[in-house]
Amino acid sequence: MTMKDDLAHRAPEIHWPDGFDPAKADLFSHNELLIDAPSERVWQHIVDATKWPEWYPNSKDIRIVDGTHLAQGTIFRWTTFGLPLESKINEFVPCTRIGWYGYAPGTTPSAANSFYHTWFLTPEGDACRVVTDEVGMGKNAAHLRETDESLMHRGHDLWLATLKWMAEGR
Repeated sequence: MTMKDDLAHRAPEIHWPDGFDPAKADLFSHNELLIDAPSERVWQHIVDATKWPEWYPNSKDIRIVDGTHLAQGTIFRWTTFGLPLESKINEFVPCTRIGWYGYAPGTTPSAANSFYHTWFLTPEGDACRVVTDEVGMGKNAAHLRETDESLMHRGHDLWLATLKWMAEGR
């Protein structure tokens, strides 16, 4: 998938903070998957971030500051795509949506050089449609797009596939 393809399929329900418009992004990824499990079960795997490395191989060394699960305002530190990041939850609606900034540790999130990652869950009968969209802004995002435009898309496909595996009971 190219960024152009992902932009054509982006989820209109996502709430983007100022400066993180997908149409103006240096990098963008849209991924979605139907998971045969209720939203509540899927959500529990998303907010229990310290356990991600047990089932999502692109996450390592996750440490939540002041807490055990993701929640509004939570800051967590982790490694993904080989990069050490600090992330801060900006939007949190249980069992429905979560959005966080990802930025270099010790800095503050800004549209000049950070990422914004979202999850959006919609019940569909006994199943759940899970969308994850992400915007990357700045030189690191632009470099990733130039060197391997579909890397983030592939990584998020893997995240969704392993989330499905966990939520559906392995």
